[in-house]
Amino acid sequence: MGRMSRDKGKRGEREAAALFRQYGFDARRGVQYHGGPDSPDVTGVPGLHIEVKRVERLALYDALDQARRDAGPEEIPVVVHRKNDCRWVVVLGFEDFMTLYREWHSGRTGHEG
Repeated sequence: MGRMSRDKGKRGEREAAALFRQYGFDARRGVQYHGGPDSPDVTGVPGLHIEVKRVERLALYDALDQARRDAGPEEIPVVVHRKNDCRWVVVLGFEDFMTLYREWHSGRTGHEG
């Protein structure tokens, strides 16, 4: 990976952490605290293992596989992605999405289902 690509990745991690902070989380670049190969790119969002990809062409399944491999047993692996001139998106496995959605939905309706 070239220097410019690494710099763009670091900027992306800072941008993503700032987004999570806007929603009230104490998010920071993960390398600042852990630095290991399986540490998340952004820390401070409980329950999520966050990989940030600030690239023009995302290898979607490779990125999600990386997040899955590195996530702890109680963490949902997610990929936060943005390419130039586009908004941030979050990618996660369908089962994990349904877990989150069902919890959100049951909170809105007061029951499971």
